Amino acid sequence: MNDCILCPRLCHVNRNKEVGFCKANDKLKIAKADLFYYEEPCLGTSGAIFFSNCNLRCIFCQNYEISTNNIGKEITIEEFSNICITLQNKGADNINLVTPTIYVPLIIKGLDLAKEKGLNIPIIYNSSGYETVETLKLLEGYIDIYLPDLKYIRPNKSMRYSKAYDYFDKASLALKEMRRQVKDEFDGKIMKSGMIIR
Repeated sequence: MNDCILCPRLCHVNRNKEVGFCKANDKLKIAKADLFYYEEPCLGTSGAIFFSNCNLRCIFCQNYEISTNNIGKEITIEEFSNICITLQNKGADNINLVTPTIYVPLIIKGLDLAKEKGLNIPIIYNSSGYETVETLKLLEGYIDIYLPDLKYIRPNKSMRYSKAYDYFDKASLALKEMRRQVKDEFDGKIMKSGMIIR
């Protein structure tokens, strides 16, 4: 967190003291955590955790208040682990991490702690696809299902609508790394591992 290169922006800011493009500091911040029934049908009921802030600026974002206006509550790693367990106990088929990129090191610590407490359902990484391969490699073994939204192919469009000229270059490499990490497993009703590109 003291020289942030978690996403392709490579801001190099010390998030203990300042914020970069995403506006996130060195604490986990979430806007909502609850059961979510409206993801892809093969994912069942998600225990969705919506993280505040984002490394894109999509003008069409349906979660604009969360992603751009810094709405949410700072939580500890301990609280994050407890949220995961609570969602599992409520009947979630998975833990769905929504826009998690800028918090990856903190999420890893939280998942380690949650697993010690009995978390045993699949973990979904639900992202914009604007990732670095290096950050994704930190997640190997933690993520069961990758759920990236591939938004653009043309740089002029990704710059105009999301302020990321290099979007496709980064996302295409990221998707290959996601695919490398997970194997498809589907029990006929619920996806247990794999990848869905939207």
